[in-house]
Amino acid sequence: MTQTLLIEIGVEELPAVPLLKELNNIEKKWAKVLEEKSLLCEFEFYYTPRRLVLWHREFQSSQSDSVEEFFGAPVAIAFDKEGKPTKACEGFARKCGVSVDDLGRNEKGGKEVLYFKKEIKGQASKLLLNEMINEFMKSLNFGKSMRWGSLSDSFIRPIRWLNVMMGNQSVEAQLYGVPSAKTTYLHRIASFDAQDVPSAEAYFEMLKEGAVSLFPEDRQQDILEDFTQIEKDNDLVIQRDEELLDEVVAITENPKALLGSFDEAFLRLPPEVIITSMKEHQRYFPVFKDTVLTNKFVVVSNALTNDYSKVIEGNEKVLRPRLADGLFFYDNDLKRGLVNDGLEKVTFIKGLGSLLDKIQREKKIALILAKAYGVDEKKVERSVELSKADLMSEMVFEFTDLQGVMGTYYAQAQNEDEDVALAIKEQYLPKGESPELPTTKVSAILALATKLDTLIGLFSVEQIPTGSRDPFALRRAVNGIIRIVNEFKFDFDISAIKEMFSSEYKDFDYDKLQGFILERINQFYKVNPSVIKAVIAADELSLCVLDAKIKALHTIVSSDSFSESFSTFKRVANITKDVNMEGNLSVTTELFEEEAEKNLHKAYTEVVSKKYESFEAHLDALFSLKPHLDAFFDKVMVNVDDEKIKTNRKNLVSSVYKSFKAIADIKEISI
Repeated sequence: MTQTLLIEIGVEELPAVPLLKELNNIEKKWAKVLEEKSLLCEFEFYYTPRRLVLWHREFQSSQSDSVEEFFGAPVAIAFDKEGKPTKACEGFARKCGVSVDDLGRNEKGGKEVLYFKKEIKGQASKLLLNEMINEFMKSLNFGKSMRWGSLSDSFIRPIRWLNVMMGNQSVEAQLYGVPSAKTTYLHRIASFDAQDVPSAEAYFEMLKEGAVSLFPEDRQQDILEDFTQIEKDNDLVIQRDEELLDEVVAITENPKALLGSFDEAFLRLPPEVIITSMKEHQRYFPVFKDTVLTNKFVVVSNALTNDYSKVIEGNEKVLRPRLADGLFFYDNDLKRGLVNDGLEKVTFIKGLGSLLDKIQREKKIALILAKAYGVDEKKVERSVELSKADLMSEMVFEFTDLQGVMGTYYAQAQNEDEDVALAIKEQYLPKGESPELPTTKVSAILALATKLDTLIGLFSVEQIPTGSRDPFALRRAVNGIIRIVNEFKFDFDISAIKEMFSSEYKDFDYDKLQGFILERINQFYKVNPSVIKAVIAADELSLCVLDAKIKALHTIVSSDSFSESFSTFKRVANITKDVNMEGNLSVTTELFEEEAEKNLHKAYTEVVSKKYESFEAHLDALFSLKPHLDAFFDKVMVNVDDEKIKTNRKNLVSSVYKSFKAIADIKEISI
């Protein structure tokens, strides 16, 4: 028999960010509890800032009956020669909760053993729910938690009510000292009083009438519809920030998007400052007209009223001092200028000096790279010198996310070269999985220097990532280096890092650093891992060339026809195991005796005599030797008695393998 089950956990307002971080785990954790109690069924989870709701349309009234089997010691051990039970037998009986006389026999592993079968009557679900709900709540992880009243247990916010109903009946339960009752609460402005819930079906209608939009997707849809209407009525465009949208959905029960404004004088601030101030402090959405930021904003209100003018006015009033502070910081920073004063007092990492020391190391790395890749050295040097100066600005102290961004504005204000100003902002790119990369070579060199110094420096002081622990985001730094180098086609060989840059760091095991970078390369490319292994095994450590070879080999290996070629080229690699590939692989045509070896040599000579526009074309040509290789293996005996002929034939096959190995070691490929 099944019934509906409604569980509503009422809380003081949940903070949006911790809730959203745990959101994907909530349903999984409740499903785990259901499964452990043999009550797993379909359910739905809803939330507002004041409630967590689990709704089950068909919930079992009780667990199903089950059978538990116990296997004990072999009968020969369970009883002595006189037929009396041994300690092993008595212990098994105690484990089963019965007397020795109640034990049976069964066969296991070819032996007769003690056996007992216990029929377990399923418990009524309502007797289990209290334990299940408490276990579920303790499993939730919102980061910081708090205690209230005289309780020793903690949760992210105090629990204010609990409603557990099977069908239309209340289920006895208690959570953090709060007993279950058939009541709920509506929107605070609709009513402060507890409302009796006559049935589970009535619950949903009561919330709707009480200005509580229970379903998150409905709240989001309402907000977006308001956005569309505001845009249509005012000929504006509202920036739809997905993270911010999720947050306002999480903190509202009755969302209403409203258009407000601020003094146009504040538009003198860089747009990023206004947007960041509105988003971080107030959760406002910025508004544009023809791609230009306007003095408008959109706030999503949780109020319940027929007149929202006071709500708009209040939010406008709150925003003004925020923007006034921003303007104050901005003007102070412009007066100060973009200078490095104070960076010498800011420690970068213990053992690596100050931020000013970091700038000096980055400058040397950047100039080496600029010279190698033909980039304007003066611009590169100036961009490095100014790269961290905005970290001492009042604006970046207030909004750390604006580091680099503010440096660009301040550089432009003091008439720095445009490439230099842009590089200051783009030195931190790419950020995470963002596709955005530096747009100029000057920016690319600065971004590489920043990441390389951090990477090499931290390895030099033994701050090496372990397991999932990577506090300084070195894995992300390597990914960024790979992407930048490939984007700008810089000839960057990771084996040359020590030779190029080691003079700036204390001596350490550069092989570990190289291994770390290679491990990241294996994670960076979403291809058959053996493809990457094959390319690296060919002693290729130039990132750009690695990229081209991996992509070319991946295209070929992932094709439907490759599996047919696979065994042939594995055989090529196997035959050459005892051949010195660095030695002289001379092939004498006068020693050919079979037509198949002559044909293979001719075809191979034609392939290697040509020039190819890409690694893929070159590999295609080498793989096209398959018919000739198959004929060779079918018709030609390699290990003949005549050493000259044997060596000649091995050299022919080895030449083919060596040509492959110039691109990738085919023996490492697996499919």
